[in-house]
Amino acid sequence: MSQDLSPQLMATKQHFKVLDGMRGIAAICVVVYHFMEFVVPDYHDNFIAHGHLAVDFFFCLSGFVIAYAYDSRVKKIGILAFLKLRLIRLHPLVMIGSILGLVTFIFDPFSDLSSMYSNGKTALMFIASCFLIPFPTVPERYFNFFHLNPPTWSLFWEYIANVFYAIILFRLKNKILWILTGIAAILLCIESYQSGYLGVGWGGDNFWGGGTRIFYSFLAGMLVYRLGYIIKSKIAFPVMCILLAAVFLFLFQKPLTLSLTRLLLYFIFLY
Repeated sequence: MSQDLSPQLMATKQHFKVLDGMRGIAAICVVVYHFMEFVVPDYHDNFIAHGHLAVDFFFCLSGFVIAYAYDSRVKKIGILAFLKLRLIRLHPLVMIGSILGLVTFIFDPFSDLSSMYSNGKTALMFIASCFLIPFPTVPERYFNFFHLNPPTWSLFWEYIANVFYAIILFRLKNKILWILTGIAAILLCIESYQSGYLGVGWGGDNFWGGGTRIFYSFLAGMLVYRLGYIIKSKIAFPVMCILLAAVFLFLFQKPLTLSLTRLLLYFIFLY
């Protein structure tokens, strides 16, 4: 089937401007969140203590967009063509980020950390970063999966979700998706309770947390598309932004209570 790649099948569907705007706001919140981590290490005093949930929003948005763009055509274009399209879209920035990260690591004017690592290990960091192979080898930087380009940890999980989507998820009926999403929600609560918060999945000591986060969020995004609930409103963008900000700005609480509140806010936002 993959050889019949007609222009109609390969054409890009229209963008949702509201979602594009919300993606931009979430990206800004992530930057503010990481800056505030240095300024106010105690999350109880951080006004944007749950800014890391912007990543979960990205995962959810990805599930929605992938289902919207490919549910009706992934079987026709084939798994390999689908993965090729995703690589063409995502991977150039991974490579560029790895190169910039390598240059910054070696010529960092504020740190001589690179001198503590051999040329061979630095080369391995670079190769692992370019091909999104987890390589948590730098304890000075919290054992990030990809020390030279730390934000790509979320793309690593994104790639995993895309592979699962192409192989099995797009074939599943909505009832099965509901069951899986429910299981994922329970696992998300357990992860939050055990870890204390959901800013996990980026490093060697919290690897599986990332899988739990994208498991729930990606499936939830797919369900939003599949269910087709659309509320037309001229003020949709401001309202959605307020709901999104409420998730990020929610006061820091005990893990299990926070997880349940977070799931409630997710469903308010999604539905």
